[in-house]
Amino acid sequence: MDVPPEAGPGLDQRAELSEFLRTRRARLKPEDVGLPVFGRARRVPGLRREELAQLAGVSVAYYTRLEQGNGRNVSAEVLDAIARALRLSDAERAHLTHLAKPKQQRHRQASARAQQVRPTLRQLLESFDTVPAYITGRRTDVLAFNGMASVLFGGWDRMPARERNWARLVFLRPDYRELFVEWDQKAADIVGYLRMDAGCHPDDPQLAALVGELSVKSDTFRRLWAAHDVKEKSHGLKRLRHPVVGDLTLSFETFRLVDDADQSLITYHAEPGSASADALRLLASWTAGAAAPA
Repeated sequence: MDVPPEAGPGLDQRAELSEFLRTRRARLKPEDVGLPVFGRARRVPGLRREELAQLAGVSVAYYTRLEQGNGRNVSAEVLDAIARALRLSDAERAHLTHLAKPKQQRHRQASARAQQVRPTLRQLLESFDTVPAYITGRRTDVLAFNGMASVLFGGWDRMPARERNWARLVFLRPDYRELFVEWDQKAADIVGYLRMDAGCHPDDPQLAALVGELSVKSDTFRRLWAAHDVKEKSHGLKRLRHPVVGDLTLSFETFRLVDDADQSLITYHAEPGSASADALRLLASWTAGAAAPA
């Protein structure tokens, strides 16, 4: 395996804010927001700064300063007006707030703190005999998992802890392209999660190093990262093509921990009586000793 870049300073928060606003503005057309289209042909896609400022009810100079990365004195009301004008999702609104009004001291402490999983949570994971379950933390690290998750996702118990990271797994391992039927969507989701993490922890040097490593090694990651799309972990369906039990359609649920918002418990389950449920039961018979602490 190539040696990753050394962890350096975190991401440039001013640049992150600037690029996020610019990319959100670029995806909107005047007709999308009820503005008339007239005048000279547009050289770049999306709304102009003056159009966005008009929609948000702020001066062009004020919005320009914000888009240049200067969010130090921006109020919550102005951010909310800009978010409405840009038609941001809930995740995007939260990301904008993190970028524009960071709680720097809290973030520095959280970024420096080692990620630990409570012993009772590990016991809970092990109690899920037929349910693949794991806990993720910052930077999409897999912090703990049960035997079912290990068998389902390619033998996590046999991997070094550093490799049990969703971004590295999805973008650097060819077998994960085969495992996820909609790999493109999975890849976009992972980058969206990392972007949210970057907004909350812009000074995390390990995150900056991970982004640098993946940008060098994966053209797809580099393209998705440049889009500045963000996403919160949620729920839904995943279709897998497991090398042993074949195709599975599984529902997943995400439970964010109350005492540590950086950690989430993710579970997968199949519809009762389905072929996927039969496949999970087969996998459950192979899980003895598969779980390993991160």
